Amino acid sequence: MPHTLQSLLTQDKAALESALALDSSSAHIEVRCLLQAVLQVNRAYLLTHPEQILDAEQQARYAALLERRLRGEPLAYILGEREFYGLNFWVTPATLIPRADTELLVELALQRIPPPPPQPSDGTTSHSTRPSKNNGQVAGYPASGRGSKFRVLDLGTGSGAIALSIAHARPDIEVTALDASQDALEVARENARRLLVQHESAHISTKPLVLSEVEGSMRTDSCEVAVIGNVRLLRSDWFAGLADERFDLIVSNPPYIVDGDAHLMQGDLRFEPHGALASGTDGLGDIRRIVAEAKAHLNPGGWLLLEHGYDQAGRARELLLQGGYAEVFSARDLAGIERVSGGTIR
Repeated sequence: MPHTLQSLLTQDKAALESALALDSSSAHIEVRCLLQAVLQVNRAYLLTHPEQILDAEQQARYAALLERRLRGEPLAYILGEREFYGLNFWVTPATLIPRADTELLVELALQRIPPPPPQPSDGTTSHSTRPSKNNGQVAGYPASGRGSKFRVLDLGTGSGAIALSIAHARPDIEVTALDASQDALEVARENARRLLVQHESAHISTKPLVLSEVEGSMRTDSCEVAVIGNVRLLRSDWFAGLADERFDLIVSNPPYIVDGDAHLMQGDLRFEPHGALASGTDGLGDIRRIVAEAKAHLNPGGWLLLEHGYDQAGRARELLLQGGYAEVFSARDLAGIERVSGGTIR
């Protein structure tokens, strides 16, 4: 028997609630998103056409998507996208799913970037944010107009959500986004092309990094570099590919779940890349490494900001203090959880 949009919303909301233990509101939103994806319509369309019946092809596509969700596959992977900081990001199982909690890290980063300088009265454009010591020539960036910009480094960029949100909000700065995973960097590159470059039609690309009018690509001795807009994408195991480069701000949402934690086998985490989630017997292995090595890559006055687990703020502050950082702090997310900790060097 054919089902209307309204009947599908009602019956399949109940199915998701039962199968995945979702609350009624979340289940309703998920069914709505699946229907919107199949019909290629917005929310308002569903509200104004509750009596519409899916044709055979649409019904088959919808049923297939719903079955994937009922098996527990994350909605973001099924739809191939997730909203973060007001931007729409392409996501795949090669990357973590951007989460609202991480928007705090972006907010704190943007607060620490000086405002753009006033525009010259003659209408010309100023390219400098503030002097930045020991930057030198950046591999992959054009030689002119780059050396004095405020520089941000995002460690373990994944989909690029943090780096690209910062870069999108502040096109006057330089952002370097690195990851050890080539598959993750391909996702970040496509997101950079979608968000930082104006296209008549966006598309998904899985081609190797290539040189084009809007995107530069080159090889260094140890890694591949791509430049899109004001973002440089770099394949690197944490700081390994950076030589002696320095930055004014370093941010990271590193792995911080304890190896073997039961949560890794629950919910969306079952489908996300394990290497981007877990870090040692106490979950702090990568945070220790970042805290220890970041100082060599920070300019005087530069900041290190790290996301961590709900119960790791105290230990993160200890590591920062032991590492010689000043003005060490932790900040709470919207749920009141200490989610980000950081410090500066003098």
